[in-house]
Amino acid sequence: MRLTLHIWRQKSPTDKGRMVPYTLDSVSGHMSFLEMLDVLNEQLIGKGEEPVAFDHDCREGICGSCGFVINGVAHGPRRGTTVCQLHMREFEDNAELYLEPWRAAAFPVIKDLVVNRSAFDRIIASGGYISVPTGSAPDGNAIPVPKQDSDMAMAAATCIGCGACVAACPNASASLFTSAKISHLGLLPQGQPERHSRAVRMVAQAKDEGFGNCTNIGECEAVCPKGIQIENIARMNRDFIAGAAAYREAQAEAGAG
Repeated sequence: MRLTLHIWRQKSPTDKGRMVPYTLDSVSGHMSFLEMLDVLNEQLIGKGEEPVAFDHDCREGICGSCGFVINGVAHGPRRGTTVCQLHMREFEDNAELYLEPWRAAAFPVIKDLVVNRSAFDRIIASGGYISVPTGSAPDGNAIPVPKQDSDMAMAAATCIGCGACVAACPNASASLFTSAKISHLGLLPQGQPERHSRAVRMVAQAKDEGFGNCTNIGECEAVCPKGIQIENIARMNRDFIAGAAAYREAQAEAGAG
């Protein structure tokens, strides 16, 4: 297989980037997309050129490290797949592929296809803690959880924080990511004491990071490699409203006192 790759090259956050074309021959359909880039980088290094920088770690589709836009689609054309699990058999011989980093003000480019996603870490940190006993190990059946709730919590917890939802959203919203992190705690009994205040803090942090607002377009769900559903956003909004109302009530009582 022969490919023409148009790759975004940018030396640093302050440098101006541009698309650079590369031609790659003898690409096997059994290669993953990142393995194909490894071959390209070996050739570039052999010619004394700078290799293409891209994020990766486990290459098993579970860590959320990898991710960039392929022909305008976050993670590429195969639904429910990360870049590292996308194989070259998904593309035709002599295909032209355009590779770009996630595009969002809250995800500044570090180099080439690598962006800074530390904003996600700060959103998670803003959620704080859950109030649980920390003594001896509790009985596994001590806290009964309805199956529907446990299933929904587990589905939300599969979010790997790759950032595809932000890259696909026209508003660069982090609502799908934030709502998944809120839901997987808020749906369980252990997460109830701080449920509403947690939603307020995390939504506020997402706003402070510069992410846009959700307008229910649904592109985030379409490109999510783990199939996180936008119903989590509705749940986040309900928890946020409840938390904001409780905060205003507390402020009013404090003022009256």
